[in-house]
Amino acid sequence: MADSVALAWRQYRLERRMFWRNPAAAFFNFALPLLLLVLLGTLYSDDQGNLDVLVPGIAGMAIVSTTFVALAHNLVFLREQGVLKRLRGTPMPTGAYLTGMFGNAVANAAIQLAIVIVAGRVFYGIGWPEHWPELVVFAVAGVVCFAALGVAFSHVIPNFEATPAYVNAVFLPLIFISGVFYDAEQAPAFLRDIAQALPLVHLIDGLSGAMVTGASLADNLSNLAVIALWAAFGIVFAIRGFSWEARREA
Repeated sequence: MADSVALAWRQYRLERRMFWRNPAAAFFNFALPLLLLVLLGTLYSDDQGNLDVLVPGIAGMAIVSTTFVALAHNLVFLREQGVLKRLRGTPMPTGAYLTGMFGNAVANAAIQLAIVIVAGRVFYGIGWPEHWPELVVFAVAGVVCFAALGVAFSHVIPNFEATPAYVNAVFLPLIFISGVFYDAEQAPAFLRDIAQALPLVHLIDGLSGAMVTGASLADNLSNLAVIALWAAFGIVFAIRGFSWEARREA
């Protein structure tokens, strides 16, 4: 057990170094949500109501980009390049490797969330979160949910060249339908119904309760339940569909 933990820690440190050495990954999975926060925050600078919606929305988007998007991209690349297949033939425990990769996604999500909270407090007129435990609960639930969904979705992607198209086909509609940039309650009824069936709007509502509205965890149990259901779905299909083999030969 001690050896597995040490290996997981070493893999985590390697993942962190590899992440910062890849400028494209660092931008799209880390800097892009913050850039959108700055640009849209500037546009909404005279409208506190929109800022109160935008900051939790960007926080939710940051969690999705650092987990779902990043893991889907990384796992398809590693699978199709044969890295996963070669890894399975080494003495390194599978759990240690995947824990290091998951830990990297968690670290990115935590850093992003912290930056958004500080930016909301310093630049956008939003106070410090009123319910820190609720914030932690929803952040953890969101990370687990979207990380599992990212792993599960990677099984659907046939090759690395198709990854951007597949991921963006899910990610972009998801963030627009779920009210990342606007109040989802103002959307047409059919879009609200679609959003309610998806996990992101519930994550944003939970984060908003902790960061802006002051709603308690008890008031957001239904939102947490929806995220938990999606997390369970993602975990089941992430495990059942996982493959160490490339879909095609190089």
